[in-house]
Amino acid sequence: MLSIRQLSKSFRQPEGDIQVFDQLDFNMNPGASVALLGESGSGKSTLLHLIAGLDRVDGGEIYVGDYQITVMSEAELAEMRRQHLSLVFQQFHLISTLKVIDNIRFQAALCQRYDADYEILLIERLGLTTQLKKYPYQLSRGQQQRVAIARSLLHKPALVLADEPTGNLDEQSSLEVMSLFSELVKDAGSSLLMATHSRDMAAFLDRAIHLHNGKLDAC
Repeated sequence: MLSIRQLSKSFRQPEGDIQVFDQLDFNMNPGASVALLGESGSGKSTLLHLIAGLDRVDGGEIYVGDYQITVMSEAELAEMRRQHLSLVFQQFHLISTLKVIDNIRFQAALCQRYDADYEILLIERLGLTTQLKKYPYQLSRGQQQRVAIARSLLHKPALVLADEPTGNLDEQSSLEVMSLFSELVKDAGSSLLMATHSRDMAAFLDRAIHLHNGKLDAC
């Protein structure tokens, strides 16, 4: 599902180039869920952005299924993301002018993979049945993240990339949302790579890896 080969990435700074990754390798099977642990600044978010094609590598190859991300045009990357990826962030990125139900349907409608029966299941499992006619500002943070999760899964993406998805929630809400999120990703048949600093959140996934000094190690 995900294959990273000899990945290199650096950023230019006034004091000189900072090497984030140097010859990084990583593989992830279809349907797997993996927690990417590491301190702030270790490169977790950068890695997710490179996988999604939101940033460009300096060297190496990234494959999502049969797609070689590192050679695709911006238009091809946008279409690939629309059809096969979902991105879930700490900031929920809901559309403030759309009601909850329209936020949930947004990506599925864009890629023409709307499934009414699956939508009902997601809404019920995430406890959003009574919230559908509200706007995002009328919801709690935990409810907003549940809407973001429903939106991310309705089109049953091949790969979900999550960056500290519960970072804006209190501890109890984080545990509740993470439990639901991990179960629903499996039910959708999607793979999940989640960046987190929390081992409690990582425990919900199949395995954890640690990013430190540009290298990945099993936890």
